[in-house]
Amino acid sequence: MLVAFAVVLGGVFLRPLIPFLKAQQDLTSDANVNEAVSSLRSDGDFGDSLAAAALERTLAKVAYDGAYFKIAFPGGDIPSDRGKAEDLIIRAYRAVDIDLQLEVHEDIKPHYYAYPQVFDSKVADHNIDHRRVQNLQRFFSRKGQTLAVTTESEDYSVGDIVVWQLLDGNKHIGIVVPGPGARKTEKWVVHNIGSGPEWSNALFDYRLDGHYRYSK
Repeated sequence: MLVAFAVVLGGVFLRPLIPFLKAQQDLTSDANVNEAVSSLRSDGDFGDSLAAAALERTLAKVAYDGAYFKIAFPGGDIPSDRGKAEDLIIRAYRAVDIDLQLEVHEDIKPHYYAYPQVFDSKVADHNIDHRRVQNLQRFFSRKGQTLAVTTESEDYSVGDIVVWQLLDGNKHIGIVVPGPGARKTEKWVVHNIGSGPEWSNALFDYRLDGHYRYSK
């Protein structure tokens, strides 16, 4: 009886969400992804190219996996069907010919104590250093532009990197992209918060902790 009641109650509360979820899926359809990528690439700007690479990542099937992997160096990557938020950033930058695994390692190795001392390792490790939000945040602040953290969407440009502080104490990272279709003037993000790379209207869904711009 209790199970049946729970099912009915769940149906009552979830039913209004179904049209919303369907609308979100329609907005971020493969067709809209491809349209946005094509438009961004036609502009030729670095930020647009990075955003296009990030959006392409949403077409890939990636199971969330934050495990430690031994990988090649430079140009190493964990299995392509695995990853977390940081891996999305690494892969998007690789698509525009920037190897953050190499660049982070080359900076962290001689300047190890300039980076956050919040991990178990005591030396630079090319297998994992670039796959940690805190290290990417420090790298972008050292080698790129540190920009204002605000709640005004016009302060964020396509291709910017944003870092959030989640309620559970963990940090999260994503790339600013345009919204889909008729909403392309809005600032959305591509990130992986557990269900694979996704294109979502989530720039201000979590407390922003960093805002960066990095290019060659």
